[in-house]
Amino acid sequence: MSAIHIKYPALTLKAGNRALQRIRERGLQAADVGVLPGAAGGPKALGIQGLDLALFGHWLPSAPRERALIGASIGSWRFASACLPNPAQALQRLGQLYTEQDFAKGVTQAEVSRSCERMLDELLENRDAQILASPGYRLNIMVVKSHGLLADDHRARLGMGLSSVIADNLIGRARLSRHFERIILHDARSAPPLQPLTDFPSRCLPLDVANLRHGLLASGSIPMVMQGVRDIPGVGQGTYRDGGLLDYHLDLPYSGDDLVLYPHFTDKVIPGWFDKALPWRRGDTQRLRNVLLLAPSPQYLASLPYGKLPDRSDFKRFMGDAGSRQRYWHKAMAESQRLGDELLELIETGKLHAHLQPLK
Repeated sequence: MSAIHIKYPALTLKAGNRALQRIRERGLQAADVGVLPGAAGGPKALGIQGLDLALFGHWLPSAPRERALIGASIGSWRFASACLPNPAQALQRLGQLYTEQDFAKGVTQAEVSRSCERMLDELLENRDAQILASPGYRLNIMVVKSHGLLADDHRARLGMGLSSVIADNLIGRARLSRHFERIILHDARSAPPLQPLTDFPSRCLPLDVANLRHGLLASGSIPMVMQGVRDIPGVGQGTYRDGGLLDYHLDLPYSGDDLVLYPHFTDKVIPGWFDKALPWRRGDTQRLRNVLLLAPSPQYLASLPYGKLPDRSDFKRFMGDAGSRQRYWHKAMAESQRLGDELLELIETGKLHAHLQPLK
């Protein structure tokens, strides 16, 4: 007797209370989507490439309108790619360039930063102005300005600063205001679609061709891995680092009534990078009431090599064997086509609402 094969869902779909009601009443309409968040997460972005390709290559262009793209770290790089004239091609190029990265044992922060600068050069190909002139997309880049010891790239002093951050974060997330200031570099044509930011000292400043690359590089500059970016034009003197340190999964007070469509690596929203090990820290359901979150299902993840999306630990896992890591990452990108295909099928058949779960 032949085995019975049951197709498992590739996607987990979770919605805030307002988004849940809206989609159940009228389905998911591209014209309703006004905001897309993009989380920090490094190579995990490669594992959801198929979602990005379906959204930016096909579905969103079917209903042209102004949309805010709010990204931290790799999320900002994904969205800068999406702002280029051929989003699908640029997103695939980002995946290829990231996969080609390789680091020897003992690599320095300066060497990693230079490698990322080269990757950014190859990705943008002097098309910075085109990103800022995108007809429909408005790029927002999350960065933090570092205070005290966190402004120093010396490993011992930086390590002491990070230890202080971890201790303060355990006491209360609000104490991170002693260490960081939130900076949102945004498309000069429109402010970020957010309610007033009162949780941390925050500034919203315009992007231009003079600071776009500085902002993108800073947004992905992980302490101890890369050097901080100094003195961003139009922002001021100081050391700027990964926006995910404060806003890891972009638990932000989104304003307006537009749907916030969130292609994500996981079905949870974790406020800050230092909250990863704190299971009681989760996104604010009121802030996320208009969010529809799309993430790989547990069954999908289990089907991947090593049972997970690509992540930064793979650089160590495959150190000295870049070819094996690259084959694994290419496999994950190819498989992620299923995520995009399933999303489009659920939308086209009108069955998406039946798969929704509450976002808690």
